[in-house]
Amino acid sequence: MGKVVAVEYTTLDGVFEEPAWSGPYFNDELSAWQARNLEEADALLLGRKTYEGFKAAWPQMEAETGFFGVKMNSMPKHVATTSLTEAEWNATFIQGEVADAVAKLKTEPGNLLINGSASLVNYLTKHNLIDEYRIMIFPVVQGEGRKLWDDGTKIALKLTDTWKTATGVEVVTYIPA
Repeated sequence: MGKVVAVEYTTLDGVFEEPAWSGPYFNDELSAWQARNLEEADALLLGRKTYEGFKAAWPQMEAETGFFGVKMNSMPKHVATTSLTEAEWNATFIQGEVADAVAKLKTEPGNLLINGSASLVNYLTKHNLIDEYRIMIFPVVQGEGRKLWDDGTKIALKLTDTWKTATGVEVVTYIPA
């Protein structure tokens, strides 16, 4: 039985989108941690916007990123979308009710990794389908922008791990309480 792991970047004020603000704080510690997250995953679970962004970027980055790029490009991707019709980049589009499809995927062997995909994370959270949240909190306040959590999202979490990088990024891991 697999599990769903969401790995997300946020600012201190919870902003999630367009994480260019993470650049000055990203270091070898976070790179190694992200590589371990990817190594543990058997497939990606993505929303449409993240899928389209990753699909446009990662094939060109394989040579410069080594293992990370090879794994990103070669692993299966399950994409929640109602508007795309042509699956590319090792993708399968989720058919029917997303919660039912993800629940079925969880009964199969292998772990699913979500990166980005805030709408999908919020939806799956509301359906109790995320097994672990790994969140990088960067020491930046944006003041505006899309937050990771939609207004009205409620979940009780239990802290299972925390550590801090040399650049001040807090990395926290939670499971549903």
